[in-house]
Amino acid sequence: MADGAYDTIAALYEFLVPEALLTPHGSAAAFAAHVPEGGARVLDCACGTGTLTVGLALAGCEVVATDASEAMVQRTARLAAAHGAVVETAQCLWEELPGRGWDARFDVVLCVGNSLPHAVGRDGRRAALRAMAATLRPGGRLVVTSRTWEQVRAAGSGLQVAEQLVVRDGRRGLPIYSWTIPEGWDEPHSFDVAVALVEDDGGVVTHRERFAFWRFTEELRADLLDAGLEPEGAGLAAGKPGRYLVTAQRVRG
Repeated sequence: MADGAYDTIAALYEFLVPEALLTPHGSAAAFAAHVPEGGARVLDCACGTGTLTVGLALAGCEVVATDASEAMVQRTARLAAAHGAVVETAQCLWEELPGRGWDARFDVVLCVGNSLPHAVGRDGRRAALRAMAATLRPGGRLVVTSRTWEQVRAAGSGLQVAEQLVVRDGRRGLPIYSWTIPEGWDEPHSFDVAVALVEDDGGVVTHRERFAFWRFTEELRADLLDAGLEPEGAGLAAGKPGRYLVTAQRVRG
């Protein structure tokens, strides 16, 4: 992911997040099955606004939170302070993880929220996965979530507008996505995301950002193996509707 990506939309990211994941408790509960109890050491390497990071810290985990977006890291730090949670934060690209002194430190590495597709091509994805794997202790687990790209491609290019206004902290906003889906699977894909905020006087202020992404499906299994990670299960497991959830363990020895 490019340095600074998501800085524009960071202030309104909660308008794009499902209701159940808006709180630290809700986010931590969604991934509790993949995090050992009893003070697990966790790296949340696409921390976003920090709800998962803070939820895990409040549950007793030792958490480090990183993101390519400085604005997202700042939001995570503020959320942690507001909840009295002890969290280490750093603005950090995936390829910079091995230089942070975190080799073989973590029991779990989380790369969730559809972040991995921002790695540039298969080479970029494999480099990112190798960097994540290097921070895992032998036997540690990587957790990745992603959209189901077959569904995205089947829908094709076009505009996706939320069916109703989303209300967050008294503000009303309308999430809008515009997808650009090329003919070839391996060509760069892109989407524009916008949140149109409706003011009390009826005015509308729109915040938008464009992102490139590189989709993946079953080839992720080979990418995980290349990084020294053993996928758990037969393939890409279905998570929430429209989402994949994939887990893999760092090979021992």
